[in-house]
Amino acid sequence: MNKTEVFWQWFTDHNEQLVMLNDLDERERTALETALQQQLTAYCDGLAYDLGPATANGRTLTFTAEGDTDLFRFVVELVDAAPDLDWWEFIAFKQPMGTELKVRFDRYLFDTRKMHFEQLECEEEPDMLGLRIAVDGPHEDEDFQVGVYVTLEALLGEFDCATLLGYVETVPLPAEPFKSGFQPLDDLPRFAEWFKQQRDA
Repeated sequence: MNKTEVFWQWFTDHNEQLVMLNDLDERERTALETALQQQLTAYCDGLAYDLGPATANGRTLTFTAEGDTDLFRFVVELVDAAPDLDWWEFIAFKQPMGTELKVRFDRYLFDTRKMHFEQLECEEEPDMLGLRIAVDGPHEDEDFQVGVYVTLEALLGEFDCATLLGYVETVPLPAEPFKSGFQPLDDLPRFAEWFKQQRDA
């Protein structure tokens, strides 16, 4: 068997336990979650997963390359080869989470309703979108910068965030953002779709 088949064989063998993960004791649950990550790493080092909550329709399992475009093809390959299992939906890449979000990263909380953006030109990559994000906070803190990107990923989804954004910078929030040329950050998903249509026309 190839690595894809090995992963899905292991998953099929354990899928009922994974569906009922919440019913296991903490030791069994941790061991199973660790084993799932080990199997995924054996398939492709650098991939991770997000196991959705149990619902009446089952669970979702999202595979992510954590924004590493070099590994995107392995995510697609894995999901394309997924077996048809009751109670499971397999998803390639972190999906957009909607708008009016509150995203926590490290010690920071980002409220998209209090953030704005404006488009920047990417001279070296004209097909990519440059953004200036206006938000209050300690811009010199690397964790804060990462948190801004995580917030953009929550708005756009992993695929678009990695393949569409060529440059991102942050600035303090002006007293009157609209007069300074900024748009509400919650409008970014719609703007990104427009940008892609213009680019691909």
